[in-house]
Amino acid sequence: MSQSAKAWFLYAADAASTGKQAELVYGDLPLPDPGPRDVLVEPLYGSWEGNMGHCVQRKPIDVARFRGEERVVIGNAGVVRVLSMGNEVRGWKEGQCALILPDSALDPWGYPTKAFAYDMAGTTGFLSTRMVLPASDLVPLPEKTRHSYAQWAGFSARYTTAWSNWRLAFGTYRLMVPHERNPSPNVWGWGGGTTLAELDLARRHGCTTVMLSASDERLELIRQSGVTALDRRRFGDLYYDELRAGTDGAYRRAYQQAEAAFVREVEERTGKRMVQIFVDYIGTPFFRATRRVLSREGVITTAGWKEGMATSFMRATECIERHQYIHTHMCTREEVLAAIEYGEREGWMPTVDARIHAFDEVPALSQKFLEGNVGFFPVFAVNPE
Repeated sequence: MSQSAKAWFLYAADAASTGKQAELVYGDLPLPDPGPRDVLVEPLYGSWEGNMGHCVQRKPIDVARFRGEERVVIGNAGVVRVLSMGNEVRGWKEGQCALILPDSALDPWGYPTKAFAYDMAGTTGFLSTRMVLPASDLVPLPEKTRHSYAQWAGFSARYTTAWSNWRLAFGTYRLMVPHERNPSPNVWGWGGGTTLAELDLARRHGCTTVMLSASDERLELIRQSGVTALDRRRFGDLYYDELRAGTDGAYRRAYQQAEAAFVREVEERTGKRMVQIFVDYIGTPFFRATRRVLSREGVITTAGWKEGMATSFMRATECIERHQYIHTHMCTREEVLAAIEYGEREGWMPTVDARIHAFDEVPALSQKFLEGNVGFFPVFAVNPE
């Protein structure tokens, strides 16, 4: 028997709305009949992710149009509870909770090529009260977890991405500089929740960590995590616009002063050893400053591009400096399971925003996110626990 759910929809832009911010529209979502290998699940909590903000802004793509669909239900991160299963499903039971990682969008080595409920066509995300999906898309959470499901929602995308990115970045650095030569590398970063998760992981691996922010609230959250917080505003404007710098002398001089102050701070804090691994989830406008404070045998690592996707550098210089650039996208199922096990055991978990938004407050949460008025881990409730 066919069922339906309630959902927040994003519609493909028409001629009048092309280039404009999308509106979330509440309505009914018909659900497909579950097949023998499918599960019917209900989201408990969803995490508002950066890609959801991109969807609402229709930047860099109109995701509904990209998928060839009239409307989509976004939301790629959160926790679901199994309600019922097809007769061929094994290893799951009603009431069990899980994260989602679709195995139909994996490359031959197990890495995702598309994101669930973002650019993966035909998928329904956490802005729906029910979902039907293959049981193979579920990743189990510990049944007697000591952490809240709201925390696991915040963990689901940002922490698993951080886990995969850190493994590659730290492993790359250690191939160049073994532990006995530098037991506590300097690891700095800027960005959002994934950056904080990754720096917390670096701290737990014995690194000396610093995260920069221009928000008083976020600086306090960074301190609470055990990572050193550094107010980016003290240096001036480190946002670099290459075109403007070429034509506006006052802007160029102001930027150079800000960059010089930043470099001096890094030199003082590191004893002129500079930064060995820089976690940069912002992108183009901060790349120059990031590159400027990187040490020899240094690593710049990212899995995001919040404010710019294109960067450039001189290959000869980077070869001589032995600089390494790490780019990752999400993670494998094995990495998700390893991250879950580590997070449960070690308490490597997010501190979610104090206010968990109700499902009918999703549009307000979306706007707060775009305005920068949320913490590192904004979470919304979908169904009661």
